[in-house]
Amino acid sequence: MKASLAIVLLNYNGEKHLATFLPNLVKYADGHSIIIIDNCSTDTSINFIQNNYPKIELHILERNFGFAAGYNEGLALIKDRFEHYLLLNTDVQVSEHFTKPLLAQMQNKNTAACQPKILSYTKPTHFEHAGAAGGFLDINSYPFCRGRIMDQCEEDKGQYDAIIPIQWASGAALLLKADLFHEIDGFDADFFAHMEEIDLCWRIRNLGYEIVCVPESVVYHLGGGTMPYDAPLKLFLNFRNNLLMILKNHYGFWGPRIFIRMCLDGIAGIHFVFKGKFSSCWMVFLAHMSFYRHFNETLSKRKMIKRMPVSETIYKGNILYDYYIKGNKSYSKLNKRLF
Repeated sequence: MKASLAIVLLNYNGEKHLATFLPNLVKYADGHSIIIIDNCSTDTSINFIQNNYPKIELHILERNFGFAAGYNEGLALIKDRFEHYLLLNTDVQVSEHFTKPLLAQMQNKNTAACQPKILSYTKPTHFEHAGAAGGFLDINSYPFCRGRIMDQCEEDKGQYDAIIPIQWASGAALLLKADLFHEIDGFDADFFAHMEEIDLCWRIRNLGYEIVCVPESVVYHLGGGTMPYDAPLKLFLNFRNNLLMILKNHYGFWGPRIFIRMCLDGIAGIHFVFKGKFSSCWMVFLAHMSFYRHFNETLSKRKMIKRMPVSETIYKGNILYDYYIKGNKSYSKLNKRLF
């Protein structure tokens, strides 16, 4: 008989975060299994876990597979043992009984994945960038959240405490059906890291399931725990993976959407130059070159994706226009008729 839940952490050189956040997780795990997948860390993470938490199940991978393939490799080792996986970043502080509202939501047969409300660890009165109160995509596939548009994170005043369907749930704290994760071959390993959870949620929704945010469950995310927000590699991955995601999942003909996004990326690159961020402009260029290299393979993946008619939660507006031109810096000010 399968256990209900495994709380699974992917660790890479994260001893500092494990020392800070693991005690709280052990305290509030509600008896569920905690499993750590180590992505071939080169610090003393493994010794720390083995010496301080010998009862935690630890799997050590042979090399650093990145976030996407790292979880794929690790979860394959515990396949068929659990009904649900809760993927949790090592820099997340959980709250008491945080798993209960999430698991309760999963009793809805049409719910395949969900996330808690994600607040900032350093500023707990405000939402955190990576997920906030649930993620969406605009017409050009720019991601944003209830509680976070671009880099503007709102104060949490309970304004987004309703459980609603969302386009994507954050990989910082993602609960999903274990069998379905394996059925759709998990994360796309070519993404390495960043936006792999959006791609996964898009594929889940293509099968007719819902993704939801459950704000009754609350966690606090430090953010940038593995890779700083302004890291060149993060910039490269975000630009490259967004293009791969559009090509792979966009409903209907993808050509115009890819062209528009690449033009907008070009404008972003020029903007970086004017701000003196020449390395950032270079990352945009490299991202596009990598997209071309992955083009044929991604197009083949697109042909293999199963699709069912779904009720779209995509925002049919332009979030860049809303934010920079109209000055709408909060989700509540967006035109709800465009959802």
